[in-house]
Amino acid sequence: MCKVNSTLYYVQKTTAGSKRETGGQTHWIPNTDVYVAEGNLIIKVELAGMRREDLELTVEGNRLMISGQRPDDSRGSKCKFLVMEINYGSFECVIEIPPGYDLSLAKAAYQNGFLRVDVPPATRASSKNLRVPITEHR
Repeated sequence: MCKVNSTLYYVQKTTAGSKRETGGQTHWIPNTDVYVAEGNLIIKVELAGMRREDLELTVEGNRLMISGQRPDDSRGSKCKFLVMEINYGSFECVIEIPPGYDLSLAKAAYQNGFLRVDVPPATRASSKNLRVPITEHR
């Protein structure tokens, strides 16, 4: 199940913001909004406490993969949690982009804990694998 209600969907069918176990490690999926504004597809991902250098965006065909790792270095080793809602460690989300948008022209910016990826409408077909650079939004 996924929070995104449209033709877009996460390839990994787990609830956004949830944790899953893979090979003994816990992975999580950040909260994500996907919407259309001024003809562009906008993907906004909540990634508080992360640095731009800890994020990676890659494109394979019509799939945008967002991955990284949020370090858990703010607590002592002997703490006892009463409530723990902040996810730490590795994360990955894969979003399949519908036809009509060109991921090869995507632009990404990271500011105030939010990653924003703008994907313009397609003017030609593209199926190359590539990386999307992340800039500091000003």
